[in-house]
Amino acid sequence: MIETISTSEDFEALAPEWDGLVGAMPRPSPFLLHGWLAEWWRHYGEGTEMQVFVARRDGRLAGALPLVVRGRTGLRVATFMGGRQSVLPDVLLAPGAGGDVSAELVRQLEAARVDVADFHGLPSDSRIAAALGPRLEVLQRIEAPVLDLAGGWDAVYRAKTSSKKRNLHRRRRRQLAETGELEVVRARTYDALAPALEEAFTLHAARWEGRPDGSGFASATGVRFNRAALRRLAEIDAARIVTLRLDGRAIAFHYFFALERRMYVYRLAFDPELARFSPGLVNTLDAIEAAADEGLERVEFLGGDERYKVELADRFEPLYHGFGVASGVRGRAYAAAHINAIRVRMRLKRSPRLSRLYFDGAAPVRRLVRRSRGALAP
Repeated sequence: MIETISTSEDFEALAPEWDGLVGAMPRPSPFLLHGWLAEWWRHYGEGTEMQVFVARRDGRLAGALPLVVRGRTGLRVATFMGGRQSVLPDVLLAPGAGGDVSAELVRQLEAARVDVADFHGLPSDSRIAAALGPRLEVLQRIEAPVLDLAGGWDAVYRAKTSSKKRNLHRRRRRQLAETGELEVVRARTYDALAPALEEAFTLHAARWEGRPDGSGFASATGVRFNRAALRRLAEIDAARIVTLRLDGRAIAFHYFFALERRMYVYRLAFDPELARFSPGLVNTLDAIEAAADEGLERVEFLGGDERYKVELADRFEPLYHGFGVASGVRGRAYAAAHINAIRVRMRLKRSPRLSRLYFDGAAPVRRLVRRSRGALAP
C-alpha cells in the first residue's frame, strides 16, 4: 500500500520507523534522518507542498520517497525534502524490500502533476536515477572525497602524510600553543553541543564575512534551523562538534555527524585572524581523530577537492545532480537551462584564475553591498 504524507503531524508519526530505513541505505545519509527533515520542513517548508510517499507491507514501513514540490516560474518542481541542505538523498527501502517497492514509489512522483524534478547530491548508485533511467539526466557535481579509518587514525595518518607534512602540522599546533593555552574540546551530549554550536555560528560568520557563502548556516533562519536540528540529532547520538580553543576562546570548530560507523563532515570554520597558523586544518585532524577514537570507520567529506581533503582521501565517490521527468515544453526548457548553467559553472570552477577572482577579487564589492543593505534595514 502506498500513502502520501502531506502534513507535519503525519510525518512526525513516521518517526519510530523512519531512521531504520535511513540506516539501511547503501550510503546512509544523515540528512535524511527524521529529525533533520522534520526541522527542515518547519523552517524552510513555507511555500512548498510536502509529498512524502511511503510504502507499507504487512503494516510495516517498507520504503519512502521524501519529496517536496515548489512553484518556480509557474512550474511545479519536485526536489528532495531537505533541499540543498541535504546530500545523498534517495529512495529509502527497508532491508529485504525489493526493486518493486522502489518502482512503486517512483511512479507516485510521475503521477503527482510535477513539471520537472531537480535532485541535488545524488549518490552514484542512486535508486531513483536507476528507476527513472533516461528520463533523468544526471551530471557529476561534487567530488566528495572519502577516507577509510578502519586501520586506526595513527596508522592512517602516517600512511596519508609525509614526514614533512606531519612536521608542518606539528609546527602549526606548536605555533598556536605559543600564543596561549591550546585545548581540544569534544562535544557529544546536547548540554555540551548547544554552547559549542553558538560558538560555531560566530566563527562561521567571521570566516565568511565578505565571501560567498551559500550554506546559510549562520543566517537568521539557518541559526534557528540548526539549533532545532541539533537537539533532534543529539537525541539519537548523531551530532558531534570538536572545538579548538585558545585561552578558552573558540578559534576553530568542526561539526560532523556520526551514522552507521561513518563520519559525515557538515560545517567547519576558523578565526580568520589566525589563518597563518592553519587552525582549521589542525582542528580537522583533531575531529578525524575523535571520530576514529569512537570507532567510526569512514570519513565522508561531502565537499569539493580542497587540497587537504585530496591529500587525506583514499578516493572520490562523487555526488550528482539530476534533472528530468520533464513534462511539456516549459518543463523541458527549465531542465535544459539548469543543466547548461551547471556545465558552465563547472568549467569556470576548473579555471583557477576565474575562481580566485570570484572568491577574492569581488569580495570588496560584496562587503559594500552587505553594508548598504544593513544601513537600509529598519
